Amino acid sequence: MLHSPTDLAHRRTRPVHWVATASALAAVIAGAGLLQPDRATGATPAAGAPSAPKATAPDAHAATYPLDCKGAPHTVTDTAQGDLDGDGRPETVAAVRCDAGSGTPPHAIYVLAQDRQEGSAPRVVATLLDATRRRTATDLTVRDGLVTARLLGYSAPSVPRSSPDVTQLAKWRWAAGKFRQELTDSAAGSV
Repeated sequence: MLHSPTDLAHRRTRPVHWVATASALAAVIAGAGLLQPDRATGATPAAGAPSAPKATAPDAHAATYPLDCKGAPHTVTDTAQGDLDGDGRPETVAAVRCDAGSGTPPHAIYVLAQDRQEGSAPRVVATLLDATRRRTATDLTVRDGLVTARLLGYSAPSVPRSSPDVTQLAKWRWAAGKFRQELTDSAAGSV
């Protein structure tokens, strides 16, 4: 059955039809933009729980150290940070020595932690290297819970304190409630 041109007159599009279609389409797009879901983060927050601020490592310069400097001040020469005990909070490892003004005083290496309450001071929780061992610590790092430091020392009392001739790579890891140390072989004359 064929239709005459007059039968199709009601099927002609007019500008008002295009305006109505464009307005409807714009409303659908705007509505979809307003009703989008939240971005995925990969974490499932607890119901009503605010997100906790990220813990910061203790400030090595704000700690009090058990280092006897005979009245001289102490100086922090190197630090490294990381979560050493797996509690989700970073600790700071600090290489500290007396500030004697001349010479090369031996280092001590300390682990610092900080209580959760705001404004608490950092505190020494472990001594990895005691100054009585008469070593100089360099290249202090924390990686994957492992503390490493290069320890410089002396093969004999006659070796000048300004020229260490022995080097060791020391490693410490938290295990079974305390730090366990591993030393590599000493190498005399390899500094």
